[in-house]
Amino acid sequence: MALDFSTPGAIFLLFIICFTSNFILKKARPKYALSPPELVTAYIMMIVASAISTMGFSSQILPILTAPFYFANQENRWDEIITPYIKHWLAPRDQRAINWFYEGMPSGASIPLSPWLLPLAMWLIFILILYFVMICMAVIVRRQWVLRERLVYPLTQLPLEMIFDEGGSFFRNKTMWIGFAIPFLVGTAIALHNYFPYIPGIRLDSHLMMFRNKLALIFRLSFPMLGFFYLVNLDIAFSLWFFNILFFLIRGTMAVLGISWRENLGIYGTPNVIFAHLGMGAMITLVIYGLWVGREHIKGVFLKAFGRSGADDSDEIISYRVAVWGTILGIMAMGIWLWFSGMPGRTIPLFLFGAFVLFLGLTRVVVESGLAEAVASTISPGFVVSSMGSKVFGQKGLVSLGLTYIWCSDIRTFVMASCAHGLKAIDMIKGGKRGFFWIIALSIAISILGSLGTTLSLAYHKGGLSLNTWFFQQGPIQPYIWVSEKIMNPTGPNIGGWILRGVGAAIMAALMYLRHVFLWWPFHPLGFCVGGIWIMDQIWFTCFLAWLLKAIIMRYGGFRLYRSARPFFLGLILGQFTCNGVWLIIDFLTGHVGNQIFWI
Repeated sequence: MALDFSTPGAIFLLFIICFTSNFILKKARPKYALSPPELVTAYIMMIVASAISTMGFSSQILPILTAPFYFANQENRWDEIITPYIKHWLAPRDQRAINWFYEGMPSGASIPLSPWLLPLAMWLIFILILYFVMICMAVIVRRQWVLRERLVYPLTQLPLEMIFDEGGSFFRNKTMWIGFAIPFLVGTAIALHNYFPYIPGIRLDSHLMMFRNKLALIFRLSFPMLGFFYLVNLDIAFSLWFFNILFFLIRGTMAVLGISWRENLGIYGTPNVIFAHLGMGAMITLVIYGLWVGREHIKGVFLKAFGRSGADDSDEIISYRVAVWGTILGIMAMGIWLWFSGMPGRTIPLFLFGAFVLFLGLTRVVVESGLAEAVASTISPGFVVSSMGSKVFGQKGLVSLGLTYIWCSDIRTFVMASCAHGLKAIDMIKGGKRGFFWIIALSIAISILGSLGTTLSLAYHKGGLSLNTWFFQQGPIQPYIWVSEKIMNPTGPNIGGWILRGVGAAIMAALMYLRHVFLWWPFHPLGFCVGGIWIMDQIWFTCFLAWLLKAIIMRYGGFRLYRSARPFFLGLILGQFTCNGVWLIIDFLTGHVGNQIFWI
């Protein structure tokens, strides 16, 4: 419910507020009902919290900091090649506290907090600077994306419909409730099967083995993604599934012919190293081209920041001076922190460049394409080691790089994207907006404290090994498996990787040029940029269905029919998330576990 950019938990809770308490209050006691600005405030706080509480930070940091001390053995030799190079202020060292974290503490014992205080304090300094830089960057590009380029922001359309539902027209729309009912009933059937196995289950995915059984073509129906993809431009939806199928065919052909590229970039991103490099080159071009297109606005922002007449920042949550200097000084502070953690100084600029290219590029992808489950084709640790070689880092630097998996590895959600969507929602409100910065800051603080406290409590009372296997067992060891391989097999710069990234950048630039010159050009550059990621392998079929349905609707019914059908697709999103929220409450009351209704 807080795993991806779609923020199901935030939408479910907003639905409860808007449809029940607020809807009733409007009828019975209108003066007590929450106003749209107040609802926007609640929504922004929830989506920012969603970016922190699980995948974004809190479910990553505690297991990753302790994993090398707990899972070290004679075979992996982490106690020789990993743990001696972790600075004492970066991770707890009390072995009893670490063992209890995974196995549960004895009856009558109390949670050992003291070993955690220094590491968490030092990490929070870095994380808070990172989040501040993300907010600053989101402010710098907001006007360009929202007012000049008018990106569609599909993920904000359902929340804004509920918030600004004057007269209750959205909740009275029968078409919306039909769309709502389909995933709600299907999800309920899945939940009942999980409770009572004799009730027939419903599967929403299948696959077809191809290329001599080497690759599986996945057919998955995702109701929320069907709704999100319906809201985007036809050429974007078409390009996403088209390039994914194209990359699948290329991968399959390579598998049959035995063609492979041997390089370990880590497990995150695309399953094919070639497409990881191509995608990184494409992402760099996407970000640089976006800044070039908005150069007039960016110039005005910097002029304003340096005290000259420039862009108007009266409707931003912070001034452009704060945003620009916050970005510059914040990135410098992050670099200093990374240097103290053991990362060589000459590697830090390229590493941070890669990290923020991916953060900013993924944010752009999500707000323009509606790809609520987006990930990058690669991650910055893999990118910088491939570019500069592992030898330049040394053991200490590689271990420091492995610890960055806490905040820049499985980036399926992060504060910059949530903030960008929040700024789009704020744009609907008239009047001053400076107070919203402190609202976002407050939500960050509450989410960090609440989620870290909850995770520590669950781990020590239940035992991390009995909790989510990815967050507590499989995921935390991945950084150190990768670091160990790089330590044992040192490498120099990968020239082939540089060439492939250059090719990816050139193809992306060509697609952008062709789209700019020829109005009929059907291929949107975003499809090439993220078409090869693993999650598109899962949802390409849903994207194809959304594109096909929208194409038929637009062809035979025009914009009027599109508008009439839109509530149905919004209902698909709301119905799925509401079903999951309702069954989470039921599971809590009954004590049932493992009742997963939907994944994507």
